[in-house]
Amino acid sequence: MVNLFTKFKELFAPRDMCVGAPWKRIAEFAFPMLLGNFAQQLYNTVDAVVVGNSKWGEAGLGAVGNAGPIINLLLALFVGISTGAGIMVSQFFGARDREKLSKTIGNCISITAIACVIIMIAGPLLTTPLLKAMNTMPDMFDASRDYLMIAFIGTAGFFFYNIFSGILRGLGDSLSALGFLVLTSVINVVLDLLFVDKMGVAGVALATVIAQFISAILCLIKLICMRNLFDINKRVLKIEKGIVLAIVKLGLPSGITQAIFSAAMMLVQSLINGFGDLLFVTCNIMVMRVDGYAMLPNFSFGQAMSTYVGQNVGAKRIDRIGIGTKQGLIMSLATALILTPLVLVGGPWLMGLFTPNQQLIDLSMTMMYIICIGYIAMAITQVLSGVMRGAGDTMAPMWISFATTVIVRVPLAYTLVYIAKNMGAELLTQEKMVFVSLLASWMLGMLITVVLYLTGGWKKRQVNAIAAELKSQGKSL
Repeated sequence: MVNLFTKFKELFAPRDMCVGAPWKRIAEFAFPMLLGNFAQQLYNTVDAVVVGNSKWGEAGLGAVGNAGPIINLLLALFVGISTGAGIMVSQFFGARDREKLSKTIGNCISITAIACVIIMIAGPLLTTPLLKAMNTMPDMFDASRDYLMIAFIGTAGFFFYNIFSGILRGLGDSLSALGFLVLTSVINVVLDLLFVDKMGVAGVALATVIAQFISAILCLIKLICMRNLFDINKRVLKIEKGIVLAIVKLGLPSGITQAIFSAAMMLVQSLINGFGDLLFVTCNIMVMRVDGYAMLPNFSFGQAMSTYVGQNVGAKRIDRIGIGTKQGLIMSLATALILTPLVLVGGPWLMGLFTPNQQLIDLSMTMMYIICIGYIAMAITQVLSGVMRGAGDTMAPMWISFATTVIVRVPLAYTLVYIAKNMGAELLTQEKMVFVSLLASWMLGMLITVVLYLTGGWKKRQVNAIAAELKSQGKSL
């Protein structure tokens, strides 16, 4: 019994990714994170499934999905705080710098509290104007507004869960957040079923808010139990300009990336709403929910590579970066190559979870077949972007996202739809162009990422500086 408890305790302990076989350390971190991301994705999926199969039907399902880009837009910049925190925490943890690690964690908590207040005020004020700007269909407008109001008022749970889980990942612990998410996902399902009949879309929003608060509280308790690694007190909670600027500098590019993506998604959603076809609007929601699961391995490996590289840079073990990148890339590609066919084979069943409408299921699968190859490309993009971020270069992934999403995807979607319409193409062909543009942006993003990684510009600031320092000390890499 004692040995079992010890092994269980070790399983949830912080991971030192500076020792041992790189592939093993990355896998130990990535796969629990994959399950954690799965549980987090389950929040949105359960909302959609419960609403889609309720008396609110397709209009309710469309309303939940229509609210998504607005939530992501207003939260994205502050979610960047979590990314910046994770990178700094991983580097100070790798360097065994308790003082800087403590101040980083304390300042993250303080600025997250400020961010919560801002969003709780700004979110409800901007909800109606943004829904109108997206050409939201009348059938979905009121339900989308109710969902957003509740989500923004209860945003503290989302914010603090993300910041606490980002800190835990930086410490090499991706399992604790997983356990908490699994638990609260179950709570979310139960609350969805209890609230949806009487409250509709607003009910599933309230269920999600409650579950996220519980996740945040559990993560905080876990961090308090890890005080042997850092300090939590009034002194470290005091905001220090230098630390905040460092977090913002690292996290803002990621936040801007997400904000850009969300703004672009709003423009695409406006295009989709403009068809006036409720079936296509609902189809897009279903495809994006399934797409979220197909993308999970890519994002998980990308996050794992950020922590792996960050810790090794902090420990000046840059000799491990190259081999770790190769092994992480192999694992990510292998996972994507296995998962993508499974998603396509099981796609009709997955789509059937959202609706009994066979016409809607068939339309959704048509769009899935268009974008499926893009999941392989994104496996490469996310791993190499994670390496760059972990090494301190968060700007390159941001610019890549900007180029592919804003410069390519949105204009291409509008252009292809316009051309198809003027050529007299049927409505289905016009709608397909929205997903063709998405695939094109993913493929271009992969090519640009590979080129920037191979040119090595991401190494200049920290990796090359460490290499020169070690060389001057007569140490081999």
